Amino acid sequence: MLRFISAFMAAALLPCLALAEDAPVPTLNSGDTAWMLTSSLLVLMMSLPGLALFYGGLVRKDNILATLMQTFAVACVVSVVWPLLGYSLAFTEGNEWLGGFSRVLLVGLKPDSLTGTIPESVFIMFQMTFAVITCALLMGAVADRIKFSAIILLSVLWVVLVYSPIAHWVWGPGGMIGGVGLQNYAGLFGFGTALDFAGGTVVHISSGIAGLVAALVLGKRLETPSTSNNVILSMMGACFLWVGWFGFNAGSAVAANGSAGMAMLVTNSAAAMASIAWIIAEWMHSGKPSVVGAISGAVAGLVAITPAAGFVTFASSLMIGLAGGLCCFLMVTFLKEKLGFDDSLDVFGIHGVGGIVGAILTGVYASSSVSTAKGALEGNVDQLIAQIIAVGVVIVFTAIATYLILQLVNLLVGLRVDEQAERGGLDMALHGQRVTVYN
Repeated sequence: MLRFISAFMAAALLPCLALAEDAPVPTLNSGDTAWMLTSSLLVLMMSLPGLALFYGGLVRKDNILATLMQTFAVACVVSVVWPLLGYSLAFTEGNEWLGGFSRVLLVGLKPDSLTGTIPESVFIMFQMTFAVITCALLMGAVADRIKFSAIILLSVLWVVLVYSPIAHWVWGPGGMIGGVGLQNYAGLFGFGTALDFAGGTVVHISSGIAGLVAALVLGKRLETPSTSNNVILSMMGACFLWVGWFGFNAGSAVAANGSAGMAMLVTNSAAAMASIAWIIAEWMHSGKPSVVGAISGAVAGLVAITPAAGFVTFASSLMIGLAGGLCCFLMVTFLKEKLGFDDSLDVFGIHGVGGIVGAILTGVYASSSVSTAKGALEGNVDQLIAQIIAVGVVIVFTAIATYLILQLVNLLVGLRVDEQAERGGLDMALHGQRVTVYN
């Protein structure tokens, strides 16, 4: 009798044991971990020193230190706010709109806590570098005229109230745009989930739209500089950005695998093609290709390929780079002046427009030869529609939320420096220092 019962229980439990074998418990992968540690450093390098130098060389000579300081200060603020609250709101279980509070102050985090095959601590750090550069990017739209106190307060509020929700929508558990762990989810309006491999919507569209709103709220500069103060600084910054972007895009595979390798390849080709496109367009327009134009084109290509990096072929990356370079050139060279807004460092013109172009073209060029996703060229027009919907949702939410945050900041500390400080330069007015030697 006992033998019969034992045999019966073994037969009953066999399917369960097989099911358990089909779903192995995630284990630490040292190769993936090493790559993600490296990627985190590369993305942080994009802000410090990359973006700081890129922006610092483009402003008036009396605002260099203030511009360097704003990127450095944003990095400091977000480095505290993200693990304190932002990460939990973006990447823990909650609902389709926002994550929960289970990781506030990183409560419960242990050295052996895993996200996939890497330590959760490494994933937190990697995502923190994304939050840093997104917030730092938008500040470039109001360079030369924003208060330092406004930068600090705006950074805190914007990361928590704008960036974290969007990150949850796109990458968080159950996020409404394309989050992880969704089962039988038809997507917004039934067209499926949107694709964003490394941050076209989360980083670039959000920072570009926020920058545009901030530029409109603060108004035009009293003295708009006609030339950059130090193109060498900007060139160095752009080179740091290009190299760091490999961590940004290839790191978003969250593993050392073929997807990361493909993302790295297409990131490089898109940047190069966009720069070539900008150089040729500027050459035809003004008779000479400028250094600032060349590096702006490369950044435009890097932005455009970001949402598509893990989904498209090499040939498609050239088309995305070409489109990103030309569209951003047209916005910066022609449309910005006609529309009459003063986006100091072309945050909207490059990151906003480039992000929109890249996000939409991801829905066109996504290829089943690279991932499981298919775009419009492979007959999946719904993917293109899903991309357009995601772009629209992020634009509307970012614009409204950023405007309200700016009004609150203005009420609490004010947004803009006074006329004397703006004309005399922010370096002395805000920080009591100035650069005395220019080469």
